[in-house]
Amino acid sequence: VQLQASGGGLVQPGGSLRLSCAASERTFSGYTMGWFRQAPGKEREFVGTIGWSSGYTVYADSVKGRFTISRDYAKTTVTLQMNSLRPEDTAVYYCAADPNGVNGLKTRPDYWGQGTQVTVSS
Repeated sequence: VQLQASGGGLVQPGGSLRLSCAASERTFSGYTMGWFRQAPGKEREFVGTIGWSSGYTVYADSVKGRFTISRDYAKTTVTLQMNSLRPEDTAVYYCAADPNGVNGLKTRPDYWGQGTQVTVSS
C-alpha cells in the first residue's frame, strides 16, 4: 500500500501549484489524509489535513487562507491547492494518512508518501 504524491515544481512568488496524493489501494477509505512539509535545515511540519467523513479541514496558521485541501472520495485522492506562494513555502511536501482522525494524523501518521519538491523563487 503506497501513497503517491505529484505536482511539485518551481514557481514564482505569488504563483500557484497543485499537489496530488493518490493511494495505491482503497485501503485508505476511511483514513484521514493530509500534508506535511520539510524545508532545508528544518524539522518536518504539519501543513493541513482533511477528515474522511465530514471533510473537516485543519490548516497550519502559516498557510491558512492560501492553501486548500480537498478530497476525491471515489479515487482516494487528496489535493493541496497552494495559492499566493511565498519563498518560505519552499520545501519537500509529503502526503500522509492515518486511521485515527485529525489528531492522529497531526501527531504521527501511520503512512507516508514520498516527497515532492516545491520551490518558490524568482
